[in-house]
Amino acid sequence: MVMTLEADYAVRIVEYLTKHGERRDAKKISEETQIPLRFSLKILRELVAEGMVCSFKGAKGGYTLAKPPEEITLRQVIESVEGPYMLSRCQKEEYSCGRNHCRLHTIYERISEDVRRELDSYTFAMICAEEPCCCEEERDAP
Repeated sequence: MVMTLEADYAVRIVEYLTKHGERRDAKKISEETQIPLRFSLKILRELVAEGMVCSFKGAKGGYTLAKPPEEITLRQVIESVEGPYMLSRCQKEEYSCGRNHCRLHTIYERISEDVRRELDSYTFAMICAEEPCCCEEERDAP
């Protein structure tokens, strides 16, 4: 299972804006994150619509985070472009496998909830901190 390229780009953009507190125009964001400009603009629009990024028009326009990086989680950014995280399409209401009482539905939902909880545990303040996250230290310990 691989995260979509669009979600990866959204994460890169929010990480970039976290590290550069001042306004940045879309072209600069695109160049410095190595994301094609048209994708940067599309993702920036989605992040603005979700309230994570502010856009400013005009000659001195650009983009900044709309809220502190401590309040923006990895899950929020990924779901802003992909929709709610779920392991299998059978978790979607509009899809039905036609199997009543399928145990896989429950298993997939539990796994999806674990992943959502883990993604929520990482804020962009943690991700962009100078010091490693406490979670990294725990995982690297023997």
